[in-house]
Amino acid sequence: MRCFTVLGPSQTGKSTVVEKLGSLEGEPRKSRSPYGLNLTEFTFGNEAWCALDAPGPNEALAHVQHALLASDACILCVSSAPEEAVLAAPYLRIVEASGTPCILFVNRMDEPRGRLRDVIAALQDYANHTLLLRQIPIREGDRIIGSCDLISERAWRYREGQTSALIAIPESAAEREHEARSELLEHLSEFDDWLLEELVEDREPPSDALYAISSRVLSENRIIPVLIGAASHGNGMMRLMKALRHEAPPAGVLRQRLARAGNVDENKLTAVSFHAYHRQNIGKTVLVRAFGEGLRQGALLGGSSLGAVQDPANGRSGSAISPAPGDVFATVKSDHLPVPSLLTSGATIAPPEWTEPPTPMLERILVPGSDRDENKLSETLAKLSETDRGLVVLQEEGTGAQLVRAQGPVHLRDLCRTLSDVFHIDVTDRTPSPIYRETIAKPSEVHYRHRKQTGGAGQFADVKLSIRPNERGRGFTFSETVKGGVVPRNYIPAVEAGAREAMEKGPLGFEVIDVGVTLFDGQYHAVDSSEHAFRTASKMGVRQALSEGAAVLMQPVFRSEIHIPSIYSGSLVQIVSALKGQVLGFDRDETAKGWDIFRALVPGGALDDLARSLRSATQGIGYFSKTFDHFEELYGKEADAIVRAHEEPGAAH
Repeated sequence: MRCFTVLGPSQTGKSTVVEKLGSLEGEPRKSRSPYGLNLTEFTFGNEAWCALDAPGPNEALAHVQHALLASDACILCVSSAPEEAVLAAPYLRIVEASGTPCILFVNRMDEPRGRLRDVIAALQDYANHTLLLRQIPIREGDRIIGSCDLISERAWRYREGQTSALIAIPESAAEREHEARSELLEHLSEFDDWLLEELVEDREPPSDALYAISSRVLSENRIIPVLIGAASHGNGMMRLMKALRHEAPPAGVLRQRLARAGNVDENKLTAVSFHAYHRQNIGKTVLVRAFGEGLRQGALLGGSSLGAVQDPANGRSGSAISPAPGDVFATVKSDHLPVPSLLTSGATIAPPEWTEPPTPMLERILVPGSDRDENKLSETLAKLSETDRGLVVLQEEGTGAQLVRAQGPVHLRDLCRTLSDVFHIDVTDRTPSPIYRETIAKPSEVHYRHRKQTGGAGQFADVKLSIRPNERGRGFTFSETVKGGVVPRNYIPAVEAGAREAMEKGPLGFEVIDVGVTLFDGQYHAVDSSEHAFRTASKMGVRQALSEGAAVLMQPVFRSEIHIPSIYSGSLVQIVSALKGQVLGFDRDETAKGWDIFRALVPGGALDDLARSLRSATQGIGYFSKTFDHFEELYGKEADAIVRAHEEPGAAH
């Protein structure tokens, strides 16, 4: 079986392409995943094929990346409008990082929305590989009625519902065909000395030789050939499928590529797991592509026995099912297989770095509809994060509530639907509160005496403490300058412990940071003093001093790295400034052509707005990662509102 992924932005007709390709020579067999990765098996040219129809939203890029792990090649569907080329930028980035041989298919050419050369030029801004036209359109007025193949120099006229008809190259297209063919041959000659010599000697190379060279350079991932068509009318589908059949490499090339990336012996690389999902009453289903023999139920894979092996298209299973090398199969009760991973019989190996999904930008607290679902929700989210690497599951600081980081609102909605439909857990979501802190603005001194008389031994401790602001980022410090044993040495650790305890909640209701405490005097009683007494005296004394120290609210500030196509960089200064952030600068992204990495400091309370503004300004393409940088003072009405909200019943503390 040969396997390819069809990927690209939403509304570029990917599913229609898969449907038409699968129906060229018979009836395809299909299966669907709740994550939007659909699988179609079909036969073409007496060979078995598997097409992975990858989801289109940018929030599902993780599943696109994983599909490429199992693909010999891919088809990148793009719009025929030049201004929409930027929407393909994330997919070109993934394709090039993965090393997957790619055919670029300009779909919906029946809707004239710009010149093809402008589409290719706009896309080339985001591709390190040369985008090489293999076909040009034939026009009648504003309509595209066919295409001309630049290698065979044959022209075809589209016919609705039928295979295209062979025609002579129209005079109106002859000059453009000659120009585009010369450009094609010039680029191909960069990878073949024989062809270069033929061109230098002004000899016309035969089509068979050109097809062989084209097949080799695609297999070696040296160029990205460009084909055109309109899948909804069946136009260009046969040519696209023939290009895959003759030019896409076999499964052995993918095995070699993955073995190199995973630093594993190629002969030991038995399979790759690339997708998983949970089904009601069935459990976890894992999709695997086989590279070796003997992967039947009970066989050793990934260090444990393989569960039931199923045909992914019809769900049938049985002990007699044994996928051949190259086949895609499903397995249940194989929870030991992480997804994605490279698999030998005895081990699981981490996938290549390029499979790391974009950093999730949307943070939400999930609240179960009933208390009895609290533990169930925690366990279920852990399961789902194993099958969806775009999802990160944490606990909210202070409350322990379930906090999820999702790729965006669509991803969050799908997560909530899965929780309800598959696991019968209904949840609502809320925005988590930023992690605020407080400190003091001025020093103070306090004298605190703790005296308590009970029926037995009493409690006595007397401390004199000075409290002062520390420099930012230094945290809590404690020192002592007592002399003459006024506070015995064995009680001083208890004084420090009490001071630390007082820092847990200051007068504004938040944890106190960047404060120094010094014990400079005190008294003790030979009988009634104890560690507990001095700890209590210190805690109460520091609390009193904090209330006199002009408490200041501190907001978290994060260092953000924003990844965006370069055409959007100009809008980010205004976005960051509007969020009261600080622009630090930007650089070209050395790993992705046409992208910038924009650096900024952004208040924690503005990160949700940053995600929203970034999605709006970049058509959902831009994303950011964040790391905590420091706390800074926050004053005025904004600070007052935060303190009031924190004091309200039910507020997260």
